[in-house]
Amino acid sequence: QVHVLESGGGLVQVGASLRLSCTASGRTFDAYAMGWFRQSVGKEREFVAAISWNGGSTPYADSVKGRFTISRDNAKNTVYLQMNSLKPEDTAVYYCAQGLTAVQNQGAYDYWGQGTQVTVSS
Repeated sequence: QVHVLESGGGLVQVGASLRLSCTASGRTFDAYAMGWFRQSVGKEREFVAAISWNGGSTPYADSVKGRFTISRDNAKNTVYLQMNSLKPEDTAVYYCAQGLTAVQNQGAYDYWGQGTQVTVSS
């Protein structure tokens, strides 16, 4: 059984940084892509960033390009989302997901975590 678990969320002020972590267990971690998505109140869940199995492909949503960085440590079965220059509009529940390819399409991911709340206060 595959388990995906996010951590690192919290309450921060505008302009601050935060790093989210996500671990996945239950199948060979470095055989799969990982993705980060987010959902804010009243909105649909949206793509944030993804990373291929070897880190060679890292697509980002336009809204986070230049501010967020996704990375992975296959030895630790962990993917990270470094978030800098946070804005109030980044406030959301952030979800980590595992799938076959690093793409924006949520349907490409078959296992999801429960999410971690990120709140950016002005």
